[in-house]
Amino acid sequence: MSKECEDLNNKDPTIQLRVEKMERDTARQAGESERASQKRSRSKPIRPARRPSRERGTASMAGPCKVCGANSWDTDDVRGETSCSECGYVATENMIDPGAEWINHSDGDDRSRVGAPTTLTLSDKGLSTEIRRSDLTAGGARRHGMSGKALREWRRRQRIDQRSKTRDSRSRNLSKAMQFIRDRGDLPSQIEQEAASLYRHSVERGLVTGRSIRGVSAACVYIAAREAKIPRKIEDVAQAFDMTKPVEEKELKRTIRLVARMLGTHHITGPEEYFEKFHSVIIYKASQESSSPRTQSEVCKVSGISEVTLRGLLKILAQLTAE
Repeated sequence: MSKECEDLNNKDPTIQLRVEKMERDTARQAGESERASQKRSRSKPIRPARRPSRERGTASMAGPCKVCGANSWDTDDVRGETSCSECGYVATENMIDPGAEWINHSDGDDRSRVGAPTTLTLSDKGLSTEIRRSDLTAGGARRHGMSGKALREWRRRQRIDQRSKTRDSRSRNLSKAMQFIRDRGDLPSQIEQEAASLYRHSVERGLVTGRSIRGVSAACVYIAAREAKIPRKIEDVAQAFDMTKPVEEKELKRTIRLVARMLGTHHITGPEEYFEKFHSVIIYKASQESSSPRTQSEVCKVSGISEVTLRGLLKILAQLTAE
C-alpha cells in the first residue's frame, strides 16, 4: 500500500475498516476453494453407469436372522431366495426382480432385448411393429381417450400399414395362412409353431402352388398334432377349416399324404393315443348295467365316434372279459 493510502487510512477510520473487511473476505474465499479442491481429490472417480441388463434388482434382507441371530445373508438370484449364510435359514423366497429380463435370444454377450422373441406364426416372424385391432375398437378407443375422428384416422393408418407389409402375393398368402393356423388350429403354442414351420417348408418345396391355402394350412395343423401324439380326426380338422364338403375333405386327405411324404413326417398314430375316445365304450357298458341305460346313438353323439366303431370295440371288450 502506498504512503498516501496509509496517511488516508490514518486520517479516516471508516476506510480502514472497509479494507480490513475486504482482506478477510479474500482470505475466506481462498480457504473455501482449497477445501473444495481437497474434497474433490478425495472423492471416487466418476464411472459410467452399468447397463440395465447387467443389474440385478432383487431386494436383500436387513436385520439379524430369526434362528441364529447372525447378520450375514446370501442371495440366490436364480431361485429368488435369501438365506442365512450361517444356519441356512431361508428368510425370503419368490423375490421379484424389477430389473431387465435376464434372457438372451442371440449369440451376443449383451442380454438386454426389446420386445418378444420371434415367432413363426406371424408372416414377418414378429419383427415389425403392428397396430393391434383390439386397440381400435370402440371399447379400445374409450380406454385410450380417442375421439371418433382419431379412431377413424388410426384405422386408416392400420390398413396402410398392413398393405405396406404385404405388397407381394407371397407375403399376403403367408400372412393369411398364419392367421388360419392361429385362429382355426386350436393348438398349444409350441405345436402351433411346428404347424407354422411345416407350412413354411411346404412353401419352399412348392407344395402350395396349385392348392388352396386353407387346405395346406389344415394339413399342416393335422400333421403337427399327429407328430406331437395328440392326434385329431380329419373330420374335426376339416370342420374347423370349413372344408366339410366331400370334395374338400377328399382334397384335404390327399394334401395330408403329400405334405407328410415330402416333409418326412411318417409318425403312425397308435391306439393308445386315442384312449380318450375309447372310454366311450366303458360309458356305454356302464350305462347298460345301471338303472338309466343309454342307446348307442346317444353315446356316439357325445363321444364323437360312429356306431360301427362302438360295436367293434364292444366285441373286443366282450372277448377280453370272457377270457
